[in-house]
Amino acid sequence: MGFYHERSSFLSQMKERSIDCHPGLLNQRAVATRQKSNSRERRPRLTKGKSQAMRQASPRFALDHLAGSRLDVRAFFALARDQGLTDILFSNSFAPGMAASARGMPASDVRSAAAEAGVTIITVNALQRFNEWTPARQAEASKIADYAADCGAEALVLVPVNDGSWPANAERHGNLPVALSALKPILQSRGLIGLIEPLGFKTCSLRSKKEAAKAIAAVDGRSVFRLVHDTFHHTLAGETFFSCELTGLVHISGVNDPTFWIYPNRVLGGSDNGSQIRALLDGGYAGPFSFELVEEVHALDDLAGALAASIDLIRRDY
Repeated sequence: MGFYHERSSFLSQMKERSIDCHPGLLNQRAVATRQKSNSRERRPRLTKGKSQAMRQASPRFALDHLAGSRLDVRAFFALARDQGLTDILFSNSFAPGMAASARGMPASDVRSAAAEAGVTIITVNALQRFNEWTPARQAEASKIADYAADCGAEALVLVPVNDGSWPANAERHGNLPVALSALKPILQSRGLIGLIEPLGFKTCSLRSKKEAAKAIAAVDGRSVFRLVHDTFHHTLAGETFFSCELTGLVHISGVNDPTFWIYPNRVLGGSDNGSQIRALLDGGYAGPFSFELVEEVHALDDLAGALAASIDLIRRDY
């Protein structure tokens, strides 16, 4: 959990930043048809269906499974419904053979449980080190994409190399379009969107959403790829770039105090969540917002109450 401590120490020294939204970039809805016999009608939740001139009335929330990491799948879905939420960010730690988890669950069972609970799995998290493309990564990508498609997910989160091993910009810039070109048919054939998540840490090989957006354009990937806008990583990377139309998911992260950030008097602290949320909504972003939880929050006695209070606060103010 060292990243979260880095967040806290960094943001304690940050001043508020002014940010400008730059809409008008890459406005296309993802069009992809699943080619499996068990395909279902897709219900796109990640891409815009509104005119850029229209503002979403208030944030639409999705529940990240990390909020209920101690719950089994059905209990996690029930937690979402208790919060009045129907959009789910799922983790492949639940998938058999993909991570060390005693709660591995076949994709067909996840899909059935989601249908019974009345929730939609909008993302599976994640393909790690996606921009370090190798035969092993291709096999891993296909396996995770199969699981995501089979459980009914709409998107797969793509996390870049984040260990400081790529100091050369030429190698870093060159590997990104190679990976996106290779991922494109894997995602398209399964009816999935790839959600690229730049990380603001100095050790990360992809810190900039702007760099990711250029790579998407370079591989003609507008119909396949979207960006994750994390309010913390946006601040940590020193970015002012917003692509409201290319953004597919927003993580709200406030980390002045990583133990208590979720509470209403803390949720807007740290990484200037307020102005970023406002800029995204005013720029026409109509996708889901989720809380990017730190591990310490999971043990709160009343996690459901803390989540509800934070959601109500943001809905009331925005």
